[in-house]
Amino acid sequence: MDDRRRATLFGFSAIGLWAALAVLTTAAAGIPPFQLLALTFSLAGGLGCAWLLRPGGAGIAALRQPAGAAVLTIAALAGYHALYFIAFNHAPAVEVNLVNYLWPLLIVVFAGLLPGVRVYARQWLGTLLGLAGAALVVTRGQSFAMQPKYIAGYLAALGAAFTWSAYSVLNRRFGAVSSSAMAGSCLAVGVLGAVIHLTGETWVTPTPGQWAAILAMATGPVGTAFWCWDRGTKHGDIVVLGMASYAAPLLSTGLLLIFGRTRPHWTQAAALGLLLFGAFLSARRGSDPKIAED
Repeated sequence: MDDRRRATLFGFSAIGLWAALAVLTTAAAGIPPFQLLALTFSLAGGLGCAWLLRPGGAGIAALRQPAGAAVLTIAALAGYHALYFIAFNHAPAVEVNLVNYLWPLLIVVFAGLLPGVRVYARQWLGTLLGLAGAALVVTRGQSFAMQPKYIAGYLAALGAAFTWSAYSVLNRRFGAVSSSAMAGSCLAVGVLGAVIHLTGETWVTPTPGQWAAILAMATGPVGTAFWCWDRGTKHGDIVVLGMASYAAPLLSTGLLLIFGRTRPHWTQAAALGLLLFGAFLSARRGSDPKIAED
C-alpha cells in the first residue's frame, strides 16, 4: 500500500472516531462546554506528550513546528469548537447541524483550488448525495425553516464549517510537519478552553461516569482522531476524505441507536443508501475529462 492510500485510511479512521462524539457527549451531559473543551483537549495533549516521551518514542522535539503551522492548527481547533458551541446557544440544533455539515462539501470545493488537484464530476455528485444523506439524518425527513431571529447562530455554524474545511485543505501546505506536533496544539487549545471557562463558566465536578466519557473523548474523537485527520489531510486524497466525511453523522446516528439514545427511522436507511451510492461514484476512476490529484 502506497503512502497516499495509507494516509487516506488514517483520515477514514478519524471520521469513524468522530462518530462516537455524540454518544460520549451525551454521557458527559451537564459539564459546561468550555470546561469540557479544556478537559478533553488537555488530556489529549498530555497523553500525546506521554506517548512521545515513552522509551523509544520520538521525544519532545517532535512537538516543534513552524509558527504558521501552529497558528493554523490551534486557531482551527479552538475556533471551530468555539463557533460550534456559540451556534448551538443561538439557534435550534437541527438547523445548526445542517449548516455545520456543509464542511465536507466545502473541503471538496476548496480542494479544487489546490495546485495539482482536480475534482471528478462524479465526486461533485457523490459529495452532494452525501450532503443530502446528512440532511435526512439530521432532519429525519421533516421540514425546517430558518428564521431571521437565529441569524447569529446560523452565521456561527457557517463560520465553523468554513473554519474546519479551510483548515483541512490549508493543512496540506505543512506536509513536512510531523503529525506528532498535534499533541502540543491540543495542549494549547486546552489552555484556551480553560481561560474561557474560568472567565464565563462555573466549574462542575464530573461524576465517575462523566470522567470516563471525558477520558474516552480525549483518547478517541478529540485525541487520536485529530492525529489521524492531520495525517490524512496532509498526505491522503483530500477530495475522497471530504466526501467520506458525510459518513460521520450516519455512523454517529448508528451508535446512538445501539446505545438507545435515539429510535430507528426510515430516513437512516435512505441516508445510508445515498451515502453508499455517493461513495461509489466518488471512488470510481473512469473516463472523466478531469482527473483527481495529479
